[in-house]
Amino acid sequence: MAAELHVELVAADRNVWSGEATLVVARTTSGDIGVMPGHQPLLGVLESGPVNIRTSDGGTVVAAVHGGFISFADNKLSLLAEIAELADEIDQARAERALERAQSEADAAAERRAAVRLRAVAGH
Repeated sequence: MAAELHVELVAADRNVWSGEATLVVARTTSGDIGVMPGHQPLLGVLESGPVNIRTSDGGTVVAAVHGGFISFADNKLSLLAEIAELADEIDQARAERALERAQSEADAAAERRAAVRLRAVAGH
């Protein structure tokens, strides 16, 4: 069994992160899933939620992901997201304002997006 897997996190508009990892945890329509080296092949639909990547050097990368697909085969994990932002890229104050605005406007989709962004920042 390999000690690491290659991860590509790609959004519709850019390559968000790529590198070697020992564990990736993501939310799918079937629930949260953890993928480690040697995992059986999989294909799933991503739900909005934080993605946690434990890098081979012991660090952690956290991203807010909104929809897309996850696939794994031959120790290569692809996360193809509609929207993805690294926690480092998220302005927490701006995300909090967006959440408040979405709640006051009763915009459930915008509220979910803002809440996921804040969870990603908190998990970072």
